[in-house]
Amino acid sequence: MQRRFVIGLVAALGAAAFAAPLLANAGETIKVGVTGGPHEQVMEVVKRVAAKNGLDIKIIEFSDYVQPNAALASGDLDANSYQHAPYLDAQVKDRGYKLVKLADTVTFPMGIYSKSIHSLTELKPGARIAVPNDPTNGGRALLLLQKQGLIKLRADAGLKATPLDIVENPRKLKIVELDAAQIPRSLADVDAAAINTNFAMQAGLKPKADAIAIEDPNGPYVNILAIRAEDRNKPWAAKLAAAYRSPEVKQYIEQKFGGAVIASW
Repeated sequence: MQRRFVIGLVAALGAAAFAAPLLANAGETIKVGVTGGPHEQVMEVVKRVAAKNGLDIKIIEFSDYVQPNAALASGDLDANSYQHAPYLDAQVKDRGYKLVKLADTVTFPMGIYSKSIHSLTELKPGARIAVPNDPTNGGRALLLLQKQGLIKLRADAGLKATPLDIVENPRKLKIVELDAAQIPRSLADVDAAAINTNFAMQAGLKPKADAIAIEDPNGPYVNILAIRAEDRNKPWAAKLAAAYRSPEVKQYIEQKFGGAVIASW
């Protein structure tokens, strides 16, 4: 009887010892919203890295820029990864969201693309140029056009410039405002278009090879992880940021995207 008791005790302790690492690695499951393309691809790698530290990430893909913040604010997501800081700032101001930046992630330099010309010098008077219709990406596109010498904006227009802020337009270019996600599909209908890199890549465009002009990657438009303000000190938030900004993820970005997407760390 005593021998059986000892054997049973040893077996129980062994089972407990085996289960201990599993319990130690057991952690929270969070939902992270992304847009399709590079953001989703990078998050798949982040998910694998986070799992090693007991954080299970469920990736939710969106097809536009509006819903991920609405879903985060309502509690349907725990975090999102798809936007740059100026866009989040505008959403917080305009919609009253209590959302904050958790960490910087990557930069997607915006490019100008065309199916009909190979250089901006070929643009004819009255040419149609598509830009995103949301305030921050629209302003970003106009600043890129200004950088290329095509237009001049009011000095105080800032990052949220609109077509109304154009004070010089020597070629009388027509600015066509469209939803950012729809612009690649409308490229054949305009003479040129300013396209966010994630949407360009989804459409099969290669920024380094296909863009006829491209943004300086060291600007203010670094992308971010966003969370609710109330969650900023949660342990899972630190794990998510650490997993994203890991050597494994940086190596993946450099190898996968060849400079079209740039890690911020």
